[in-house]
Amino acid sequence: QVQLVESGGGLVQAGGSLRLSCAASGGTFSRFVLAWFRQAPGKEREFVAGISESGASAYYADSVKGRFTISRDNAKNMVYLQMNALTPDDTAVYYCAADRDPQVGWLRRLPKGLDVWGQGTQVTVSS
Repeated sequence: QVQLVESGGGLVQAGGSLRLSCAASGGTFSRFVLAWFRQAPGKEREFVAGISESGASAYYADSVKGRFTISRDNAKNMVYLQMNALTPDDTAVYYCAADRDPQVGWLRRLPKGLDVWGQGTQVTVSS
C-alpha cells in the first residue's frame, strides 16, 4: 500500500520561500509520476507542478512558473516543491499525489491517473 505524507508547510511573509516535502512509502517509487496540487478556500483544486518518473521532465502551472521548482529523489522516495517569491495568492493546502501506473500523455489527463494522495499541508502567505 502506497502512502504519501507531506511536510514543510507553514506561515511565511510575501516574498519569502518554503520547501515542501513529500515522503512516499510502499510501491516502486521510481515508477511513479508525481504531482503537486493545491486548493485554496472556496476554490477548486488546481495543478501546481508535475514530474516524470526519472525526474528528467517537470511541468508547471503558469501561475507558478519561474517561482516554484519540483524535484524528486528516487533513492530516498521523496518529492519536493521549492516555492520562492511567494504571494498571498499562493495560500492553500498543498497536496502531493502519485500516479502509480503512468501512461503516455499522463500530464494532459491530470488529475486523472493520480491514485494516491497525501493528507495535505497548509501554506499561508501573509501580505
